[in-house]
Amino acid sequence: MIHFVLLISRQGKVRLTKWYSPYTQKERTKVIRELSGMILSRGPKLCNFVEWRGYKVVYKRYASLYFCMCIDQEDNELEVLEIIHHFVEILDRYFGSVCELDLIFNFHKAYYILDELVIAGELQESSKKTVARLIAAQDSLVEAAKEEASSLSNIIAQATK
Repeated sequence: MIHFVLLISRQGKVRLTKWYSPYTQKERTKVIRELSGMILSRGPKLCNFVEWRGYKVVYKRYASLYFCMCIDQEDNELEVLEIIHHFVEILDRYFGSVCELDLIFNFHKAYYILDELVIAGELQESSKKTVARLIAAQDSLVEAAKEEASSLSNIIAQATK
């Protein structure tokens, strides 16, 4: 089971967090500070697995971001590396060469993509095509809602003249 997902920049700034196990806000802050310090200080030639508080943290660096997932001791680290890579490939396909700024300004899309992949700490969808189709459907719903809101505001503006 995945307990949480963190995206951390090389400067230690948190870009995305998703918690699947209950942590208080104080615990979350402590976990982020502890793990970011631990992961950022590791050399690039060291392995991508860290034992931490009875769990394993699997991380992978892509450009300026570290994608981290905390899993149980008995879970397969290589499978989690594949999940991270799968997530990055979908982000890359959606944003077209994803970068840190895409995640900063479109964090809601990154959360939506993560929610399509992982539900309750378990991988739910392994097909990139299915996730892309679901994201496109959600985007079209958002656009339709924006157009409807725009037309309603135009009707109200015309009526109040």
